[in-house]
Amino acid sequence: MDEIISALLSEDAAPGDFQHLRLPESYRGNVVRKEDTGMFEGMATADKDPRKSLHLQDVPTPEPGPGEALIAVMASAVNYNTVWSSIFEPLPTFGFLERYGRLSELTRRHDLPYHVLGSDLCGVVLRTGPGVNRWQPGDRVVAHCLSVELESAEGHNDTMLDPEQRIWGFETNFGGLAELALVKSNQLMPKPEHLTWEEAASPGLVNSTAYRQLVSRNGAGMKQGDNVLVWGASGGLGSYATQLALAGGANPVCVVSSPQKAEICRRMGATAIIDRSAEGYKFWKDEDTQDPKEWKRFGKRIRELTGGEDVDIVFEHPGRETFGASVYVTRKGGTIVTCASTSGYRHEYDNRYLWMSLKRIVGSHFANYREAWEANRLIAKGKIHPTLSKVHPLEDTGQAAYEVHQNLHHGKVGVLALAPREGLGVRNHQLRATHLEAINRFRGDDDSEEAGR
Repeated sequence: MDEIISALLSEDAAPGDFQHLRLPESYRGNVVRKEDTGMFEGMATADKDPRKSLHLQDVPTPEPGPGEALIAVMASAVNYNTVWSSIFEPLPTFGFLERYGRLSELTRRHDLPYHVLGSDLCGVVLRTGPGVNRWQPGDRVVAHCLSVELESAEGHNDTMLDPEQRIWGFETNFGGLAELALVKSNQLMPKPEHLTWEEAASPGLVNSTAYRQLVSRNGAGMKQGDNVLVWGASGGLGSYATQLALAGGANPVCVVSSPQKAEICRRMGATAIIDRSAEGYKFWKDEDTQDPKEWKRFGKRIRELTGGEDVDIVFEHPGRETFGASVYVTRKGGTIVTCASTSGYRHEYDNRYLWMSLKRIVGSHFANYREAWEANRLIAKGKIHPTLSKVHPLEDTGQAAYEVHQNLHHGKVGVLALAPREGLGVRNHQLRATHLEAINRFRGDDDSEEAGR
């Protein structure tokens, strides 16, 4: 591994140097273990501690098969699916690995008694399998997390519709919170060269998700001038929706829960901001009863910020807590687009406000390769910026996941893998200097309630 790290840090290393590097028999990866799946039984979700279930251990190095690539991981990031995996909710991920393992001889490698987690990475290609032509050893890359087989017709118009669509590092093994990772070659994209390894590793999952959800024709199809309600607008997901709205000529209405989070939205350029805690919005009277008067009060506040207009699009991900309000405040003919349910999966809303006002609810899940590529292209051009707030070493991935689980930070939490320290990997210093303030705008803020989404 020392040989590999030396080559990774050398500016003089050529592609051939990587091709001939000896691969280690094993590498360190952050895993959950099948034997531990019952360790949190009977505990409340908030009390389940990823620091107890995530283990950094040596695992055998997989050989890349057809269409695959082995990546030396310089940095990764924590997403909410890592939290779900580490607390075995809503169910242990080993069922995903077992089903994937039954698909073919090649996928059988994924069905193991341990699961290497992680759905983001930035690193360098070490090896490619048969049939990989675009990517070569030595290429500096980021990986999106869509894993598809594309043997069925359904996936060839939108790969997210492939019956064998999975999220890498969550529903497959050999994820990015490790020194090495195994990906399909069609997950790879060029590293934005004005960013450090850890900065470039952090946008992948959330930026691509927000792009499909908000911008793509498969999501809300946002256009210039749209009013866009963004829940958790300073969080890992909402912060990209806010940036995409601003970059696309729309008007984000940012919902946050503290003055500190409101200030982050202002730094991004937003002006219409609602601090729901300060203004005391409570959309549920009790566990079973919503309060339509609060929906109306919320809608009135939105119109005060938009010059009397309702929102064209609601960027939904909290789910049960907010969904009734989201449907109510959307304009006639508008769109509620949802990609998650972090406050609960059982949504309730008054259907009269949907059907009689011709509103649409659109489900959105991650992104296809084209959408992920376009989202990464915006990062590479300096149009959208990483929202990295904090970085942990690989050994402290459990702590990083704990912080995301407890919502103790803003934006994204990064993890260094083979990169020995922060700040490495930049090649386009001129572009970086132009955007340095925006790149660092989330640094130093670490008390978020909406982070990691």
